[in-house]
Amino acid sequence: MNGLTSALWAETLKARRSRVPLVTAIAIALAPLMGALFMVILKDPEMARRFGLISTKAQLSSGVADWPAYLGLLTQATAIGGMVVFGLAAIWLFGREYSDRTIKDLLALPTSRAAIVVAKMIVLAIWTALLATLVVALGLVLGAAIGLPGWSFGFALQSAGKIAVVAGLTFALATPFALAASAGRGYLPPIGFLFLTIFLAQVIAALGWGVYFPWS
Repeated sequence: MNGLTSALWAETLKARRSRVPLVTAIAIALAPLMGALFMVILKDPEMARRFGLISTKAQLSSGVADWPAYLGLLTQATAIGGMVVFGLAAIWLFGREYSDRTIKDLLALPTSRAAIVVAKMIVLAIWTALLATLVVALGLVLGAAIGLPGWSFGFALQSAGKIAVVAGLTFALATPFALAASAGRGYLPPIGFLFLTIFLAQVIAALGWGVYFPWS
């Protein structure tokens, strides 16, 4: 247990001193920001058209500007964007030791390899949970600022729960990228695996077999 505590402290310190968490936060924040922009376009298409923010195709392919539509959009964005952002976080946590050439020093420590892996996974779980919380919090603030109709505390709480579940499932789907980072001994192989997975997810879903491929 002491080995796990030490490894967890070290991994937390590495993440806190890196800019990668900030980059992932900015990346995931684009979901509620773009969703809010989309809601503004739907709410007042004439104003959006004057600013050149809307096209006929965009107007016809959307629904209504209200809280259910916005929170539903955030749930989907958490799944799609989370796949990339959570995957990159996992790749960084496990691949940085090889790129920074600290893997030999890490394995020479008295801390067991299992404790190191568990510590990294705990940090990744907390990391993804904070990113999902950011999506919900920023989404609620932006939705209130826009003045979307259809607010319901119960529905908002239900949607937040759905986003939490989606984030948890996406976290589970990001774990193979951590394995790819360890097996590939760096960043490039797992990033290639990430892009391949996203490509296969689209193709397999288009073929109608997406139900059998979790990443779809």
